[in-house]
Amino acid sequence: MTTLTFPEDFRWGVATAAAQVEGGAYEGGKAASIWDVHCQTPGAIIDGSTIDVACDHLHRMKEDVALMKDLGVGTYRFSVSWARVMPDGHTLNEEGLAFYSDLIDELRAAGIKPWLTLYHWDLPQVLQDEGGWTNRHTAELFADYAAAVYDRFGARVDVWTTLNEPWCSSFLSYACGEHAPGHTSPDEAVAAAHHLLLAHGLAIRAIDALANEKGEEPTRGITLNFTVAHPADPDSEADRDAARRIDGLHNRIFLDPIFRGEYPADVVEDMRLEADIMQYVRPGDMETIHVPIDVLGVNFYNGMAVAAPEDGYRKSVPAPNAQGVLRSSPEVGSSSVRVVSRNLPLTDMGWEVDAHDLYLLLTDLHQKYTGPAGADLVVTENGAAYPDAADEHDYVDDSHDRLVYIRDHLAAVHQAIDEGARVRGYLEWSLMDNFEWALGYSKRFGIVRVNYDTLERVPKASALWYRDVMRTGTLEIPDAQE
Repeated sequence: MTTLTFPEDFRWGVATAAAQVEGGAYEGGKAASIWDVHCQTPGAIIDGSTIDVACDHLHRMKEDVALMKDLGVGTYRFSVSWARVMPDGHTLNEEGLAFYSDLIDELRAAGIKPWLTLYHWDLPQVLQDEGGWTNRHTAELFADYAAAVYDRFGARVDVWTTLNEPWCSSFLSYACGEHAPGHTSPDEAVAAAHHLLLAHGLAIRAIDALANEKGEEPTRGITLNFTVAHPADPDSEADRDAARRIDGLHNRIFLDPIFRGEYPADVVEDMRLEADIMQYVRPGDMETIHVPIDVLGVNFYNGMAVAAPEDGYRKSVPAPNAQGVLRSSPEVGSSSVRVVSRNLPLTDMGWEVDAHDLYLLLTDLHQKYTGPAGADLVVTENGAAYPDAADEHDYVDDSHDRLVYIRDHLAAVHQAIDEGARVRGYLEWSLMDNFEWALGYSKRFGIVRVNYDTLERVPKASALWYRDVMRTGTLEIPDAQE
């Protein structure tokens, strides 16, 4: 075995999201979110389930914090439900705020640092009725929401994240049809993408203004989801172009505005036949989006090999995929790029496993975007779903799949740090099994098993192993076999 030691100040933790774990769909003044409504759409959720109860975290919060403390969690990344704290999109609901205030207090008392995400996809339905993220006004309302939440919690929160994975809440939600609100319009998707980025910039400015008044210096950022696209045939110019398209339409379309203040020209051109994102850009927008941040959250699950379409690029809208693989598949502007198998192991989501791709991603982000003096990198989501087999005590021995996945990806993080990338933490997805969006409860990502009949939580083998990793800051990797 080889022992890898992480920096003493490395941030260890876990992550969840409000809509996936809280339940209490209409309790305490909470109104419907787009996911509450989407769950009622016939065929939208593969197992016909809803988020009415989910993991019942709303009522079991203290139990869940105690579990995290027992597991040695140092940071808990959670999201606030906009529909819970502002049911109509703009008026504060004190009962909803009280839940998150109690959660923050409970975490701090347990020695766990709160990492708050303001938006993890559960837009109030009333705002969707007015156009949702296709409506520029939603970005302005989001800044008001961000300011109101920061005003209440401020320095009690360790890290503030504006958005989680705007790729999903634009392309998957407005073009692919898989996520709420379930639309299939490329033009709506690019409008949503721009307005989400605008919302991010406006929210950072609103938080900064309040923090300045309070004499606080918050850590602020955004979380993006990434893939690493490899040309199926590195010697093929067409396949290299396919990889460029995916990198552009999945990664650079968000990175370049945030870090360079502009949309990448090649991406704009790739999308132009289907939708022109530039029609939504107004004077001053790019400067707002380009506001400096302290931390870039990196969500990574898998890379892919891609090839050029056999019959050329064409205008089309991706169709929903019952296997749930659209999260890392081509989107607007590249809908006919082919994903080619690399004959690698697969997770239960059908995603290829190659931890080296995470190393490539982190070093690339450091070299091209965050740099030695820019934002810190933190892996804010990384994990895997597998077909868990629980014993009579609800214990899952996932030591041969999920544990290995996490271990190997942590080794990739360590390698990136060794080579100079400023990676400051790793937050595993997810603390517990939960609602996996369009796939309902059919896929389990948790290191803690949730029995959906009894709602009992039972740590899996991966959780007990990860507890030791977090507590020691070290990782043991089996030496390569001869």
